[in-house]
Amino acid sequence: MYHVRKAVLPVAGLGTRFLPATKAIPKEMLTVVDRPTIQYIVEEAVASGVRQVVLVTAAGKEAIANHFDYSYELEAYLQAKGKRDLLEEVQRVTSLIEDIVTVRQKKPLGLGHAVYVTRHVVGREPFAVLLGDDLVDAEPPCLKQMLQVFSEFKGPVLAVQRVPKEEVHRYGIVVGEKVGDRVYRVRDLREKPRPEEVDSDLAIIGRYILIPEIYDYLAQTKPGVGGEIQLTDALAALKDDHPVYAYEFEGTRYDAGDKFGFMQAVITFALKHPELGPRFRQYLKELSQKLS
Repeated sequence: MYHVRKAVLPVAGLGTRFLPATKAIPKEMLTVVDRPTIQYIVEEAVASGVRQVVLVTAAGKEAIANHFDYSYELEAYLQAKGKRDLLEEVQRVTSLIEDIVTVRQKKPLGLGHAVYVTRHVVGREPFAVLLGDDLVDAEPPCLKQMLQVFSEFKGPVLAVQRVPKEEVHRYGIVVGEKVGDRVYRVRDLREKPRPEEVDSDLAIIGRYILIPEIYDYLAQTKPGVGGEIQLTDALAALKDDHPVYAYEFEGTRYDAGDKFGFMQAVITFALKHPELGPRFRQYLKELSQKLS
């Protein structure tokens, strides 16, 4: 399997869909059971072989990098109180990824721009992009599945899932031809099209494996939908010179940037939790009986 060492995590968004909760707390630090959403994303990247995480941040987002940093005072307190389990968990988070770089996106100019500002850190090598709004419950991890496709087809890979036709306007949509098991050669990409504008239901979700040439195309990409520099637009240009592939991953994706999707993720991961799972499952059964 071809090794991708670096992952870009754009975390500069304001999280307005979760106000007032995100007025002072980054949306990526909202907790799903016992971990902030950003930790699930980093864990997926690390489990897929990533060795460096590049956080694209904005003002007020310092808590994200701090979460993965060493905290002498906290660890000393837990050690003194004999809270070994908590100490080990805190140390596990600290040691999860050693190489974290932060890059500031000074203006909210879109996902394409957020990726573009990492060019000097990533350099001329393939890299992954993982969006914090998308939690994927999958085994093996979604990114690891995509790396297998990247290794075989030697081209950029976009994670896709099928969505109802009436929802295509919410996503970047891929039009392609099947070239392998769950793999499509991309023929066209549209950012948030109207249903009548595209004959496809393959929606891009927040996982990408990109080649360094994407930076050259992003440099030439003009603002598109919403007045922002869209990564989808740059990929649409890239595909004319480099084959681009879409992979219909195995697993379940939760839109953690949406209140309903966030609650779905909380319930799913609570049921999978080794300590809380059995009790929570029983609670849901009892609650269901009361509501029926």
